[in-house]
Order: sequence, then C-alpha cells, then structure tokens
Amino acid sequence: MSVVEGSLFQARLTGPFSGIVSWNQLTELWSVVRASPEGWYVYAIGEPVPIAPEGHENLLRLIDKIDELLRREHREDYCGIVYADDKVSPTFIKVFDPHNLGSSCGSSGMKTLPGWLITRMPPEPLEDPRPLPEGRKRWWRGLFQRQPA
Repeated sequence: MSVVEGSLFQARLTGPFSGIVSWNQLTELWSVVRASPEGWYVYAIGEPVPIAPEGHENLLRLIDKIDELLRREHREDYCGIVYADDKVSPTFIKVFDPHNLGSSCGSSGMKTLPGWLITRMPPEPLEDPRPLPEGRKRWWRGLFQRQPA
C-alpha cells in the first residue's frame, strides 16, 4: 500500500465495515448510491487515482457493470465480497474482485486489497503487490475509455 500512514483515508480504509452478504443487500446498496450519485470517487486499485468525483452517468454505468461482473463471476448464492462503512448511508464502499479474493482478513499474512473503491473522499494511491491481470485492466479502462498511465 502507498497510503500515507495515519491519514484520514487510511483510517477509513481500514476502519469498520459491514459486509453485504446477500445479493438483495447489494441491490439495496446500489439503490442508495444511485439515489445520491453526486460526489463519488471511483478508484480501481493499481490504476491512476481519480482527481475528481465521477460524473453521474459514469457512476451509474460503473455500478451496473460491477454488479454484472460480480453476479456473473462470483458463482455463489450470496454476495459477501462488497463492504460498506454504513449500509443505510454509505460513504465508503470496498468491492473485492471475484478473481482476486485472497484473504481479506489478513490471516495469510498479506491483506488482500479490494479491486475497486467507491468513496465520497478522495482516494490515495494503493498498490497491490500481486499483479492485476491485463484482462481486468482492459475491462476497467474500457468502462470509461481510460488510457493506461
């Protein structure tokens, strides 16, 4: 991680979160974000840090595409790979990549970072020591026609 030790961002990133266990809970979480789409930063770990919140349409498209990816690639009858600081009024959401789950609790000695952050606060750069597959990078960049750094 490249997060500044003791920063507010680091405190929020490592602070308490509630798991979004069921697919219905995920639908409810996305509904809350959709109801108030202004001011959300969207950050894919390992990609350039966004300097401004996403536009309304980009945010809605991201939610749709991430939801589609999670439901297609996380072949479980439960969600369990999305976490929010508050399920009713979220300001920080961590979404784990179904193909890079590792051990999010850190029991393996290396804490797995989420694949994506959706947050109302400007994110700080994070680097996952494990390389992100090129296919996933292309998928992410294609969502918003972003170019590699």
